[in-house]
Amino acid sequence: MTDLEPAAVAAAPPRPQEWAWATVGASIGPLGIAATPRGLLQVIFRAGAEETEAAVAGLTRRMGTGPVTGPCAARELLDRASAELTAYFAGRREAFSVPLDWSLTSGFNRRVLRELAAGVPYGSVVSYQDLADRVGERGAARAVGVAMGSNPLPVVVPCHRVIESNGGLGGFGSGLEIKRALLSLEGVLPEPLF
Repeated sequence: MTDLEPAAVAAAPPRPQEWAWATVGASIGPLGIAATPRGLLQVIFRAGAEETEAAVAGLTRRMGTGPVTGPCAARELLDRASAELTAYFAGRREAFSVPLDWSLTSGFNRRVLRELAAGVPYGSVVSYQDLADRVGERGAARAVGVAMGSNPLPVVVPCHRVIESNGGLGGFGSGLEIKRALLSLEGVLPEPLF
């Protein structure tokens, strides 16, 4: 930037993009979900009032406008995602067919998350290192862990299915109790005793 260019030119506001928001009840607690006309954009755990307010504010800044509340293409995709998530938590759905909007991730993280979504089915797990190998990045297990932590679409892009090479659960940004519950739902782990 030269002395003659105003700072506002460097930080132009985002072009407004249509998106919608909803909360879905789940056995692990409420999920906040956002969608655009392209697909499901974001899923957040523990979507209480405070978490929802923060997520909606962040998306409003990023999308250049607040969520649409009336009928629109984003709302239709949101309704579809909500129905699929409800069926998943009821044990009636093993795969998601709702389109995904990958715009909240890029680069290596996007490659890893796409491989995870396409190549690690319901009821199975993969190690961080195996997932790194699948995207051609030997020795990048820690980077895969970072990608899992930045996953904007948990449950639908199943970062809970990624474990340590020794069989340990590894980490989970929203808490290991949620990871255990999801793996139990899919039959990978036994149901918790209490």
